[in-house]
Amino acid sequence: MEKAVVGISGGVDSAVCAARLKARGFDVTGVFLDSGHQPPEAARAVCEQLDIPFITEDITALLEERVIRPFAQGYNSGVTPNPCVLCNPTVKFPALAKVADRIGARRIATGHYAALETRDRVTRLYQGKPGRDQSYMLYRLLSMQGILQRCLFPLCDDDKDTVRADARALGLDAAEAPDSMDVCFVQDGGYAEYVERLGCGTPPGDFVDADGAVLGRHEGIHRYTIGQRRGTGISSDSRLFVTRLDARRNQVTLGGEDRLYPESITAGHLILSPGVALPIEADVRVRMGSESARAAVTPLSGGRALVTFTQKPARAPAPAQSAVFYIDNMVAGGGIII
Repeated sequence: MEKAVVGISGGVDSAVCAARLKARGFDVTGVFLDSGHQPPEAARAVCEQLDIPFITEDITALLEERVIRPFAQGYNSGVTPNPCVLCNPTVKFPALAKVADRIGARRIATGHYAALETRDRVTRLYQGKPGRDQSYMLYRLLSMQGILQRCLFPLCDDDKDTVRADARALGLDAAEAPDSMDVCFVQDGGYAEYVERLGCGTPPGDFVDADGAVLGRHEGIHRYTIGQRRGTGISSDSRLFVTRLDARRNQVTLGGEDRLYPESITAGHLILSPGVALPIEADVRVRMGSESARAAVTPLSGGRALVTFTQKPARAPAPAQSAVFYIDNMVAGGGIII
């Protein structure tokens, strides 16, 4: 019987993931990655209901070093990092692989809505079902073929309603569990409040327009992101959006929505799927929940790429978010917006 570890959070996705693997004949062990921000009881209860072993793995220090600290520093410097994009390749999947190696399990599984295909010893990542696809948050695993080739995503062909219905049919308490939060370590309030609780808030400064004229005072650049409209407190005859964050001058630039659609962006720390070489034509997503935009992706020096939108530009690309490239449904690669 082939062994598999499943990342168990206590939510419905990971519960059904584990149940399906057990039904397929895998020797399943549930692994709760303990970050110190969520209790393990719900995850433990899932494993008890499924009658599978339960292991807790402490990732507190690793998460602090590789995700939380860069997250807070990013907001301080006027960029908007995506913690899940950072966590998956540097904390979550390496931690699951570590446990798998320790107990002699070959397979690693999670409840992500994405698909994999292995051919000629190369594993490629594909989108999950529209409306629930999570491949955007996983693209940096493309450079970790040793781990990606061990992965299983049993929910790849499903939507949330189907998964919840399966959980109810199995009698799992997790069937009614609320959807997980976007950022597991932000428990109360928003991102800005969390950054402030870490002692990393920035001081008030000026709202300015595109010409540098002062429009009012902001509450700290960590409280804003590109494309934001609410929360500025600035009155205007037209709608104003955050179009730029300048940490050096401690200024937040406001402007019309037309300024949120650049013709091109640059992405660094580039990762490409095996066999993909630039230049390419691709559909590009610049945020987890954004619509894709058609673009030409051409190479630049230093592991960077120029993304030039060829039809309607993507809305509000923000530094430190990712630009992820899709060819049909395949994740061709991506990089961090700079």
